[in-house]
Amino acid sequence: MKAVIFDLDGVICFTDKYHYIAWKKLADKEGIYFDETINNRLRGVSRMDSLDIILEKATKKYSQAEKEDMAAEKNATYVELLKEMSPSDLSDEVRGTLNELRNRGYKLAIGSSSKNTKMILGQLGLGDFFDAISDGTNITKSKPDPEVFLKAAEFIGESPANCLVVEDAKAGIQAAYAGGFESAGLGEATEHPNVTYKLKSFKDLLEVCK
Repeated sequence: MKAVIFDLDGVICFTDKYHYIAWKKLADKEGIYFDETINNRLRGVSRMDSLDIILEKATKKYSQAEKEDMAAEKNATYVELLKEMSPSDLSDEVRGTLNELRNRGYKLAIGSSSKNTKMILGQLGLGDFFDAISDGTNITKSKPDPEVFLKAAEFIGESPANCLVVEDAKAGIQAAYAGGFESAGLGEATEHPNVTYKLKSFKDLLEVCK
């Protein structure tokens, strides 16, 4: 193992609450039922695909142009909320584990469907930390398609066989498996039948990556 590729939301940091607030504001405006159960289905899913899930509860049909406007409105709300984030939102456990992996010589990359990845990393004080960032700005397919991880491996010059993917969502583990990567799961990702390593905490990575 020469490299570790991390999902962002739910792994490096937690932005679920901001996504929920932004989607809830949009859904309420449109009169569409939305709750935390539906929100959980959006984890690791692209913005437009997330909107399609939310619109399953809609009573009217929306044109593609209307949907693009709605997605842009949600993102504007979300980006404003992200401005509240700071380096204090990065836990000591995550920071210490990342630094130790770097000291051990691993290449470190991000593989996230979010188009706001670079902004979030900047808010956390990690803007220049990772060797490569593959995110929603350079992919056309969201997880469970493996594209985001394959791009990350390409950016750091390693084959999937030499990379470990760290994920908290089942869709992310499925993407890793489809791409030929070993994976380490946190939270619900540990329940996926194809997860390679089940982590109880982020620092358990140091046992996997010796």
